[in-house]
Amino acid sequence: MKILILLATFIVISYAHDPLSDDFIKLINRKATTWKAGRNFHQDTDIKFLKGLMGVHPDSSHFRLPELVHDIGNIESLPDNFDSRVQWPDCPTIGEIRDQGSCGSCWAFGAAEAMSDRWCIHSNATQHFHFSSEHLVSCCHTCGFGCNGGFPGSAWSYWVRKGIVSGGPYNSSIGCLPYEIAPCEHHVNGTRMPCSGEGKTPKCHNKCSNSAYKVDFKGDKHFGASSYSVKRDEDQIRTEIFKNGPVEAAFTVYEDFVNYKSGVYKHVAGKALGGHAIKMFGWGVEDGTKFWWVANSWNSDWGDHGTFKILRGEDHLGIESEISAGIPKV
Repeated sequence: MKILILLATFIVISYAHDPLSDDFIKLINRKATTWKAGRNFHQDTDIKFLKGLMGVHPDSSHFRLPELVHDIGNIESLPDNFDSRVQWPDCPTIGEIRDQGSCGSCWAFGAAEAMSDRWCIHSNATQHFHFSSEHLVSCCHTCGFGCNGGFPGSAWSYWVRKGIVSGGPYNSSIGCLPYEIAPCEHHVNGTRMPCSGEGKTPKCHNKCSNSAYKVDFKGDKHFGASSYSVKRDEDQIRTEIFKNGPVEAAFTVYEDFVNYKSGVYKHVAGKALGGHAIKMFGWGVEDGTKFWWVANSWNSDWGDHGTFKILRGEDHLGIESEISAGIPKV
């Protein structure tokens, strides 16, 4: 009996210290009933690297925007399933998956992605603009600490007050300020460079780094007309997405989440890694379980082609507690 107890203790400790092991993935799949786990990251990926991707600063709740409350008198008219990619097919940014690289810049990515989608949606797909996550990370000093974490709400406030220029992925010719931090091969074997650890916050230069882009920095700034948070309420969030487009959300990431592959995620094992911001673009029901549709910023070879589903309606891991959004000044 003592030997069995010691063995069980050893197994628990091993799981706790090796969240990317095959044994831990098997444990998840034994416990999870609504989703499947698999390998997304190399088994020898440093846990510090994973924690470094969690860029929602612990103090972000203190930087919450004024709350917008929708009139949900006609809530029964909302569909059971809604996908912004299908609703607005002429807005291609909605389906794009970005890569934050070795930088805790998720707070900037979730914001820039949703802003880009909303610019297209609110122009009736007549205008397309890739808001630069690089600009937010490097120049928004009121947003937090760059690659060391930030405040999602402050990113939306900055959009209204200061404006944000355009910018596509690393090494692209899209926009004024493309992302400066290179994607790294922290997932499966591929052509990207191996991850070297935590990325440093790029310097703010207030000028376009893309010489091929012919609009100057000041002239390229696009602004938000308003910024706000959405009440922690399933129907309020659904109404916001249905009316105005994808939103930025944040939640607590646990070790099992990094191994997500398919289904509706519910935390079943492992320790907390930190707060993470993402783009929420829809909702649905899968095998009787309600979920939110979410786009991650860890490249398209993570999870379900870069996206995941998470339990809806129970504020699971805080997913409904910190929703940031705004209306573009188109």
